[in-house]
Amino acid sequence: MSTEMTAIQIRFDEQTLRKYATWFLVYGVVMALLGVLAIVMPGVASLATSLFVGWLMVAGGALGLYAVFAAGRAAPGFGWNLVTAILCLAAGIVILWNPVAGVLTLTIVLAAYLLAGGAAKLLLAFQHKRDVPRAWGWVLASGLLDIVLGLLIALALPGSALWAVGLLVGINLLMTGVAIAVSALSCRKMAASSGKTS
Repeated sequence: MSTEMTAIQIRFDEQTLRKYATWFLVYGVVMALLGVLAIVMPGVASLATSLFVGWLMVAGGALGLYAVFAAGRAAPGFGWNLVTAILCLAAGIVILWNPVAGVLTLTIVLAAYLLAGGAAKLLLAFQHKRDVPRAWGWVLASGLLDIVLGLLIALALPGSALWAVGLLVGINLLMTGVAIAVSALSCRKMAASSGKTS
């Protein structure tokens, strides 16, 4: 009985892997192509990212307002949650009203994030130098790279707003798309090889 169940389960897993691997492969290729487009046209990608963030903030603020009033004034933190939702909604509207200014703001936030993240990685690297001697150098290099990128973006403001966000979004989309596509191909191969052996 258990042998029959295992055989049925293996067959089902092969079919599932083959079916969804194709969709994930398509998804990965589309993401990679969008990443290439964003790298080639970083200004357009930066503007699109600004608009996307603006709409997310509007949606988040509107949902936050709904949740605050649905919970009622007696809910704990009513005042703070109300202010947070209003600020989120207002920030989204401002970004959508002037997305170019939104790109500049996102670029400043990105530079600050890279500088702060790089500094944190440097501290972490030196703290774990004795504990993880093989890895600390990579963490140190990653932190230094973050700081250099953050400084390059910050020192080139406002000009870096034209390319920084879009370029980094493009690189992220490209690498994520490649990773998904490679994973999908691996799943296909696994399904094919298990089909041959069964």
